[in-house]
Amino acid sequence: MPSQTIQWFPGHMAKTRRLITENLGNVDIVIELLDARIPRSSKNPEIKRLTEGKPTLTLLNKCSLADPAATAKWISSYGGMALAIDCITGEGIKQIYPAVRKILAEKLQRYEDKGMSGRKIRAMMVGIPNVGKSSLVNKLGGGKKARVEDRPGVTMTKQWVTTSVGIDLLDMPGVLWPKFDDRLTGENLAVTGAIKDAVVDIETLAGILCRRLMDVAPDMFIARYKLNNDGGRLCDMQPHELLCEVARKRGFLLSGGELNTERAAIIVLDEFRGAKIGRITLELPEAKAKREPAAKTGEGETDSPENEEGGHA
Repeated sequence: MPSQTIQWFPGHMAKTRRLITENLGNVDIVIELLDARIPRSSKNPEIKRLTEGKPTLTLLNKCSLADPAATAKWISSYGGMALAIDCITGEGIKQIYPAVRKILAEKLQRYEDKGMSGRKIRAMMVGIPNVGKSSLVNKLGGGKKARVEDRPGVTMTKQWVTTSVGIDLLDMPGVLWPKFDDRLTGENLAVTGAIKDAVVDIETLAGILCRRLMDVAPDMFIARYKLNNDGGRLCDMQPHELLCEVARKRGFLLSGGELNTERAAIIVLDEFRGAKIGRITLELPEAKAKREPAAKTGEGETDSPENEEGGHA
Protein backbone atom coordinates (compact mmCIF):
# COMPACT_ATOMS: atom_id res chain seq x y z
CA MET A 1 0.00 0.00 0.00
CA PRO A 2 1.50 3.39 -0.89
CA SER A 3 2.78 5.52 1.98
CA GLN A 4 1.89 8.77 0.25
CA THR A 5 -1.60 10.17 0.77
CA ILE A 6 -3.72 10.55 -2.39
CA GLN A 7 -4.42 14.22 -3.19
CA TRP A 8 -6.38 15.99 -5.96
CA PHE A 9 -7.23 19.69 -5.95
CA PRO A 10 -7.43 21.23 -9.47
CA GLY A 11 -7.52 25.01 -9.78
CA HIS A 12 -11.25 25.42 -10.40
CA MET A 13 -11.97 24.07 -6.92
CA ALA A 14 -10.39 27.12 -5.30
CA LYS A 15 -12.77 29.22 -7.39
CA THR A 16 -15.71 27.15 -6.16
CA ARG A 17 -14.83 27.94 -2.56
CA ARG A 18 -15.02 31.64 -3.41
CA LEU A 19 -18.36 31.15 -5.19
CA ILE A 20 -19.82 29.45 -2.12
CA THR A 21 -18.83 32.36 0.10
CA GLU A 22 -20.03 35.01 -2.37
CA ASN A 23 -23.45 33.40 -2.91
CA LEU A 24 -24.27 32.18 0.59
CA GLY A 25 -26.30 35.29 1.34
CA ASN A 26 -28.54 34.60 -1.67
CA VAL A 27 -29.91 31.29 -0.34
CA ASP A 28 -32.09 30.11 2.55
CA ILE A 29 -30.52 26.71 3.06
CA VAL A 30 -27.54 24.59 2.04
CA ILE A 31 -28.14 21.08 0.71
CA GLU A 32 -25.00 18.99 1.06
CA LEU A 33 -24.72 15.70 -0.82
CA LEU A 34 -22.54 12.93 0.60
CA ASP A 35 -21.75 9.48 -0.79
CA ALA A 36 -23.69 6.97 1.32
CA ARG A 37 -20.81 4.48 1.02
CA ILE A 38 -18.32 6.94 2.58
CA PRO A 39 -20.28 9.64 4.44
CA ARG A 40 -17.33 10.76 6.56
CA SER A 41 -14.73 10.77 3.80
CA SER A 42 -17.09 12.54 1.37
CA LYS A 43 -17.90 15.35 3.82
CA ASN A 44 -15.70 18.31 2.89
CA PRO A 45 -14.67 20.00 6.17
CA GLU A 46 -14.24 23.32 4.36
CA ILE A 47 -17.92 23.38 3.34
CA LYS A 48 -18.93 23.38 6.99
CA ARG A 49 -16.61 26.34 7.61
CA LEU A 50 -17.71 28.24 4.49
CA THR A 51 -21.44 27.77 5.18
CA GLU A 52 -21.36 28.25 8.96
CA GLY A 53 -24.58 29.70 10.32
CA LYS A 54 -26.70 28.62 7.35
CA PRO A 55 -29.30 25.83 7.88
CA THR A 56 -28.14 22.61 6.22
CA LEU A 57 -29.86 19.46 4.99
CA THR A 58 -27.54 16.49 4.46
CA LEU A 59 -28.40 13.98 1.72
CA LEU A 60 -26.72 10.58 1.63
CA ASN A 61 -26.87 9.88 -2.10
CA LYS A 62 -26.23 6.58 -3.90
CA CYS A 63 -27.95 4.76 -1.03
CA SER A 64 -28.83 1.88 -3.38
CA LEU A 65 -25.09 1.11 -3.53
CA ALA A 66 -24.59 1.19 0.25
CA ASP A 67 -25.47 -1.19 3.07
CA PRO A 68 -28.97 -0.17 4.27
CA ALA A 69 -28.19 -0.91 7.93
CA ALA A 70 -25.09 1.27 7.78
CA THR A 71 -27.03 4.06 6.06
CA ALA A 72 -29.66 3.96 8.81
CA LYS A 73 -26.90 4.42 11.39
CA TRP A 74 -25.55 7.42 9.53
CA ILE A 75 -29.00 9.02 9.20
CA SER A 76 -29.56 8.55 12.93
CA SER A 77 -26.22 10.20 13.71
CA TYR A 78 -27.36 13.43 12.01
CA GLY A 79 -30.32 13.85 14.36
CA GLY A 80 -33.11 14.32 11.83
CA MET A 81 -31.22 16.70 9.53
CA ALA A 82 -30.41 14.05 6.90
CA LEU A 83 -32.09 11.84 4.31
CA ALA A 84 -31.01 8.78 2.36
CA ILE A 85 -31.64 9.29 -1.35
CA ASP A 86 -30.71 7.83 -4.70
CA CYS A 87 -30.82 9.99 -7.81
CA ILE A 88 -30.89 6.97 -10.11
CA THR A 89 -33.69 4.96 -8.47
CA GLY A 90 -35.53 8.03 -7.17
CA GLU A 91 -35.51 6.77 -3.59
CA GLY A 92 -36.04 9.54 -1.05
CA ILE A 93 -36.34 12.33 -3.62
CA LYS A 94 -39.92 13.22 -2.65
CA GLN A 95 -38.86 13.67 0.96
CA ILE A 96 -36.44 16.51 0.20
CA TYR A 97 -38.95 19.38 -0.07
CA PRO A 98 -40.83 18.48 3.16
CA ALA A 99 -37.49 18.16 4.97
CA VAL A 100 -36.36 21.57 3.72
CA ARG A 101 -39.64 23.15 4.84
CA LYS A 102 -39.31 21.54 8.26
CA ILE A 103 -35.80 22.92 8.75
CA LEU A 104 -36.90 26.38 7.58
CA ALA A 105 -40.25 26.34 9.41
CA GLU A 106 -39.64 29.50 11.47
CA LYS A 107 -38.30 31.48 8.52
CA LEU A 108 -41.19 30.40 6.29
CA GLN A 109 -43.66 31.41 8.98
CA ARG A 110 -42.12 34.89 9.05
CA TYR A 111 -42.53 35.11 5.26
CA GLU A 112 -46.15 34.04 5.59
CA ASP A 113 -46.77 36.65 8.29
CA LYS A 114 -45.47 39.27 5.86
CA GLY A 115 -47.71 38.02 3.04
CA MET A 116 -44.80 36.37 1.20
CA SER A 117 -46.02 32.77 1.40
CA GLY A 118 -45.58 32.27 -2.36
CA ARG A 119 -41.85 33.01 -2.29
CA LYS A 120 -39.74 30.10 -3.51
CA ILE A 121 -37.10 28.62 -1.24
CA ARG A 122 -33.56 29.13 -2.49
CA ALA A 123 -31.06 26.36 -1.81
CA MET A 124 -27.35 26.01 -2.54
CA MET A 125 -26.31 22.48 -3.50
CA VAL A 126 -22.77 21.50 -2.52
CA GLY A 127 -20.65 18.37 -2.32
CA ILE A 128 -17.56 16.60 -3.57
CA PRO A 129 -17.05 15.74 -7.27
CA ASN A 130 -19.13 12.91 -8.76
CA VAL A 131 -21.42 12.66 -5.73
CA GLY A 132 -24.56 13.14 -7.85
CA LYS A 133 -25.39 16.85 -7.58
CA SER A 134 -26.13 17.25 -11.28
CA SER A 135 -28.26 14.10 -11.29
CA LEU A 136 -30.28 15.49 -8.39
CA VAL A 137 -30.67 18.84 -10.17
CA ASN A 138 -32.06 17.01 -13.19
CA LYS A 139 -34.37 14.90 -11.01
CA LEU A 140 -35.79 17.93 -9.21
CA GLY A 141 -35.76 20.12 -12.30
CA GLY A 142 -37.71 17.66 -14.39
CA GLY A 143 -35.25 17.33 -17.25
CA LYS A 144 -31.65 17.65 -18.36
CA LYS A 145 -30.80 20.89 -16.59
CA ALA A 146 -27.24 19.82 -15.82
CA ARG A 147 -24.63 17.78 -17.67
CA VAL A 148 -24.18 14.36 -16.08
CA GLU A 149 -21.26 11.96 -16.51
CA ASP A 150 -19.95 9.20 -14.28
CA ARG A 151 -16.64 10.92 -13.63
CA PRO A 152 -15.53 13.77 -11.36
CA GLY A 153 -15.00 17.36 -12.45
CA VAL A 154 -17.76 17.67 -15.09
CA THR A 155 -19.63 20.65 -13.57
CA MET A 156 -17.21 23.59 -13.67
CA THR A 157 -19.35 26.60 -12.77
CA LYS A 158 -22.43 27.54 -10.74
CA GLN A 159 -25.94 27.54 -12.23
CA TRP A 160 -29.43 28.40 -10.98
CA VAL A 161 -32.11 25.79 -11.69
CA THR A 162 -35.85 26.26 -11.18
CA THR A 163 -37.74 23.20 -9.98
CA SER A 164 -41.41 22.30 -9.82
CA VAL A 165 -41.29 21.53 -6.09
CA GLY A 166 -40.94 25.08 -4.82
CA ILE A 167 -37.14 25.24 -4.58
CA ASP A 168 -34.72 27.22 -6.72
CA LEU A 169 -31.39 25.40 -6.70
CA LEU A 170 -27.96 26.98 -6.99
CA ASP A 171 -25.83 24.07 -8.19
CA MET A 172 -22.14 24.40 -7.34
CA PRO A 173 -19.24 22.49 -8.91
CA GLY A 174 -17.89 19.61 -6.86
CA VAL A 175 -15.14 20.65 -4.51
CA LEU A 176 -12.56 18.77 -2.47
CA TRP A 177 -10.14 20.29 0.01
CA PRO A 178 -6.43 21.01 -0.55
CA LYS A 179 -5.05 18.34 1.80
CA PHE A 180 -6.78 15.25 3.17
CA ASP A 181 -6.29 14.58 6.87
CA ASP A 182 -5.30 10.95 6.44
CA ARG A 183 -4.53 8.34 3.83
CA LEU A 184 -7.82 6.49 4.30
CA THR A 185 -9.88 9.53 3.26
CA GLY A 186 -8.01 9.84 -0.03
CA GLU A 187 -8.32 6.12 -0.67
CA ASN A 188 -12.07 6.12 0.00
CA LEU A 189 -12.60 9.07 -2.33
CA ALA A 190 -10.51 7.41 -5.04
CA VAL A 191 -12.11 3.96 -4.96
CA THR A 192 -15.62 5.45 -5.12
CA GLY A 193 -14.72 7.65 -8.11
CA ALA A 194 -14.62 11.12 -6.51
CA ILE A 195 -11.00 11.50 -7.62
CA LYS A 196 -10.04 11.00 -11.25
CA ASP A 197 -8.65 7.51 -11.86
CA ALA A 198 -5.75 9.06 -13.77
CA VAL A 199 -4.47 10.64 -10.53
CA VAL A 200 -3.66 7.23 -9.03
CA ASP A 201 -2.15 4.09 -10.55
CA ILE A 202 -5.23 1.97 -11.27
CA GLU A 203 -3.65 -1.31 -10.17
CA THR A 204 -2.52 0.22 -6.89
CA LEU A 205 -6.01 1.64 -6.35
CA ALA A 206 -7.74 -1.65 -7.14
CA GLY A 207 -5.35 -3.49 -4.83
CA ILE A 208 -6.26 -1.08 -2.03
CA LEU A 209 -9.94 -1.77 -2.73
CA CYS A 210 -9.41 -5.54 -2.68
CA ARG A 211 -7.76 -5.26 0.72
CA ARG A 212 -10.58 -3.06 2.05
CA LEU A 213 -13.20 -5.49 0.76
CA MET A 214 -11.45 -8.37 2.51
CA ASP A 215 -11.66 -6.31 5.69
CA VAL A 216 -15.26 -5.04 5.51
CA ALA A 217 -17.11 -7.50 3.23
CA PRO A 218 -14.97 -10.62 2.79
CA ASP A 219 -17.84 -13.00 2.02
CA MET A 220 -19.13 -10.80 -0.81
CA PHE A 221 -15.66 -10.27 -2.26
CA ILE A 222 -14.74 -13.96 -2.13
CA ALA A 223 -18.10 -15.02 -3.58
CA ARG A 224 -18.03 -12.51 -6.44
CA TYR A 225 -14.64 -13.63 -7.71
CA LYS A 226 -14.91 -17.29 -6.57
CA LEU A 227 -11.64 -17.02 -4.65
CA ASN A 228 -10.09 -19.84 -2.65
CA ASN A 229 -9.81 -18.86 1.01
CA ASP A 230 -9.01 -22.29 2.45
CA GLY A 231 -7.37 -21.88 5.81
CA GLY A 232 -7.94 -18.14 5.66
CA ARG A 233 -5.13 -17.81 3.10
CA LEU A 234 -6.48 -14.50 1.74
CA CYS A 235 -6.78 -12.76 5.11
CA ASP A 236 -3.16 -11.64 5.37
CA MET A 237 -2.48 -11.07 1.67
CA GLN A 238 -1.13 -7.72 0.52
CA PRO A 239 -3.28 -5.56 -1.82
CA HIS A 240 -1.51 -6.52 -5.06
CA GLU A 241 -1.54 -10.20 -4.12
CA LEU A 242 -5.32 -10.07 -3.78
CA LEU A 243 -5.61 -8.37 -7.17
CA CYS A 244 -3.50 -11.16 -8.66
CA GLU A 245 -5.89 -13.70 -7.15
CA VAL A 246 -8.79 -12.00 -8.94
CA ALA A 247 -6.88 -11.95 -12.25
CA ARG A 248 -5.92 -15.61 -11.88
CA LYS A 249 -9.45 -16.75 -11.03
CA ARG A 250 -10.99 -14.76 -13.90
CA GLY A 251 -8.38 -16.09 -16.32
CA PHE A 252 -7.04 -12.65 -17.23
CA LEU A 253 -3.75 -13.47 -18.95
CA LEU A 254 -1.36 -11.67 -21.26
CA SER A 255 0.75 -13.36 -23.92
CA GLY A 256 3.27 -15.61 -22.23
CA GLY A 257 0.89 -16.43 -19.40
CA GLU A 258 1.53 -13.29 -17.34
CA LEU A 259 -1.43 -12.14 -15.25
CA ASN A 260 -3.32 -9.18 -16.72
CA THR A 261 -3.71 -7.29 -13.45
CA GLU A 262 -4.66 -4.07 -15.23
CA ARG A 263 -7.78 -5.73 -16.63
CA ALA A 264 -8.55 -7.17 -13.20
CA ALA A 265 -8.14 -3.71 -11.66
CA ILE A 266 -10.65 -2.17 -14.06
CA ILE A 267 -13.14 -4.95 -13.36
CA VAL A 268 -12.87 -4.73 -9.56
CA LEU A 269 -13.25 -0.94 -9.50
CA ASP A 270 -16.17 -0.94 -11.95
CA GLU A 271 -17.99 -3.75 -10.15
CA PHE A 272 -17.55 -2.15 -6.73
CA ARG A 273 -18.81 1.21 -8.01
CA GLY A 274 -21.80 -0.48 -9.61
CA ALA A 275 -22.60 -2.58 -6.50
CA LYS A 276 -22.10 -5.82 -8.44
CA ILE A 277 -20.00 -7.11 -5.55
CA GLY A 278 -22.78 -6.10 -3.17
CA ARG A 279 -24.15 -3.13 -1.26
CA ILE A 280 -21.13 -2.10 0.78
CA THR A 281 -20.40 0.83 3.09
CA LEU A 282 -16.73 1.48 3.84
CA GLU A 283 -17.12 3.44 7.08
CA LEU A 284 -19.57 3.81 9.96
CA PRO A 285 -20.33 6.74 12.29
CA GLU A 286 -19.09 4.95 15.41
CA ALA A 287 -15.59 4.73 13.94
CA LYS A 288 -14.88 8.47 13.97
CA ALA A 289 -11.50 8.08 15.62
CA LYS A 290 -10.73 4.60 14.33
CA ARG A 291 -8.92 3.36 11.24
CA GLU A 292 -9.31 -0.35 11.95
CA PRO A 293 -10.82 -3.19 9.89
CA ALA A 294 -14.42 -4.05 10.66
CA ALA A 295 -15.33 -7.25 12.38
CA LYS A 296 -17.11 -9.62 10.02
CA THR A 297 -20.91 -9.53 10.14
CA GLY A 298 -23.77 -11.47 8.67
CA GLU A 299 -26.93 -10.32 6.90
CA GLY A 300 -28.48 -7.44 8.84
CA GLU A 301 -26.01 -7.72 11.75
CA THR A 302 -23.84 -4.94 13.09
CA ASP A 303 -20.61 -4.83 15.07
CA SER A 304 -19.93 -3.22 18.40
CA PRO A 305 -19.39 0.53 17.93
CA GLU A 306 -15.74 0.55 18.94
CA ASN A 307 -14.75 -1.82 16.15
CA GLU A 308 -16.85 -0.72 13.19
CA GLU A 309 -15.21 0.54 10.01
CA GLY A 310 -17.60 -0.55 7.27
CA GLY A 311 -20.78 -2.44 6.56
CA HIS A 312 -22.52 -4.48 3.92
CA ALA A 313 -25.86 -5.99 3.09
